[in-house]
Amino acid sequence: MSRIGKKVIAVPKGVTVTILDGELEVKGPKGTLRTPIPEGVTFRLEGDQLQAERASDEQSAVHGLARALANNAVVGVTEGFTKRMDLVGVGYKADIQGRKIVFSLGYSHPVEFPLPEGVDVKGERVAAKGSIPQYQLTLTLTGIDKQKLGQVAAEMYNLRKPDPYKGKGVRYADVQLKLKPGKTGK
Repeated sequence: MSRIGKKVIAVPKGVTVTILDGELEVKGPKGTLRTPIPEGVTFRLEGDQLQAERASDEQSAVHGLARALANNAVVGVTEGFTKRMDLVGVGYKADIQGRKIVFSLGYSHPVEFPLPEGVDVKGERVAAKGSIPQYQLTLTLTGIDKQKLGQVAAEMYNLRKPDPYKGKGVRYADVQLKLKPGKTGK
């Protein structure tokens, strides 16, 4: 049995869920999302509760997946999702210009990163932790689609992965890095 798939999704007020053929449409105050429904899984809406059901035990893996995708859609149209990215390093900076971000990451050229529709960004300078007074830039990505937001954050991360010795680069704000010791730090 799928423990995730058996959980009931509470649909808040102001959110309408429409069960279509092969997909789920969720409308809320922040927008509209469509979620695919895998074969063998059906959804039932009773009042303000959405329940995922499967045809047989062979669909147990996609049962939990379908329920998680539907829950992410409901949370996305009501609250939205955020990801925070840090730019750490001397001279590493980002300039937000409308729907694109121009990064300066130590390469010989600036890197332009276009933002897809549905993902917004806000930048702020934060004092970095440590004995040397430094500043780092924190980019806050917001959107209603969790998958698209995660993909944009992963593409930003891949522009300049954190250095294993000093930690310089683009990194996730909530992930703790374990730095390698240098030559003298045995």
